[in-house]
Amino acid sequence: MKAYLFPGQGSQFEGMGKDLWDKSNSARDFFEQANDEMGFDIAKVMFEGSAEELKQTLITQPAIYLYTVILTRDSRDFKPDVVAGHSLGEFAALAAVRALPFFEGLRLVKVRAEAMQRACDAQESGMAAVLGLEDHIIMDTVDRIKDETVVVANYNCPSQVVISGTEQGLVAAEEALLEAGARKVLRLRVAGAFHSPVMEEAREEVALAIEKARIRKPTVPVYQNASATPTQDPEEIRANLIRHLTSPVRWTETIQNMITDGVESFVEIGDRQILQGMVKRIDKRAVTKNLQVV
Repeated sequence: MKAYLFPGQGSQFEGMGKDLWDKSNSARDFFEQANDEMGFDIAKVMFEGSAEELKQTLITQPAIYLYTVILTRDSRDFKPDVVAGHSLGEFAALAAVRALPFFEGLRLVKVRAEAMQRACDAQESGMAAVLGLEDHIIMDTVDRIKDETVVVANYNCPSQVVISGTEQGLVAAEEALLEAGARKVLRLRVAGAFHSPVMEEAREEVALAIEKARIRKPTVPVYQNASATPTQDPEEIRANLIRHLTSPVRWTETIQNMITDGVESFVEIGDRQILQGMVKRIDKRAVTKNLQVV
């Protein structure tokens, strides 16, 4: 079995999608329609924008969605048995296997990005990677911080766990985690506390859009972040998407479940190696590669 993996924020790069535009008429059509849907020339920002421009949440999320989904639509090699997406990548994964119509998915990503940006602007918050400490110790340590908002947000792979919360919560957590034996607690360059209670207002706004969205049975099972298990049930997909913004990304468990279920190789969409690195840390024997523009 082969799993295709869709990356999230952090996988953007300058010039993303330009090679698709240059080589494919169908890709060009998607980009032009996406410009109309977004209300500005997002393709131009993707192709010509600076790294700083591409880091803006309102650009990053739709740009990654567009690049990864259009790449799968344009590739003859996209033949998954199962799929999964990391955080934002889950929307692209669902669109790639027809659970979400292409522009329905883009609209949801646009709503998500706007709502998350407002939540970030409303409260000083952020995320931090915890190095050199076992998952259960990180969980127990963070759980003991009662007076501030801080949670485990991403279980990416062994030795790579990310916490998320208010500025005060992160400061308290950093001190407690270093005392518990963490080698380092590194702040991430993100706009705010994704996958935490800080995103509750954003979750409520996105939930309204998800409730109205057309969600169909995907062509193959989708392993979702909130559950780490496969499903092809549209209503289960909808419920997990609503939980998505304030629930942790259970990536380690997702990959372990895929391997248990018979997945033998993993293909990361695009030419980055972010998810491949995580997969290798979860299981050194895993076979990994990229799906790239040809």
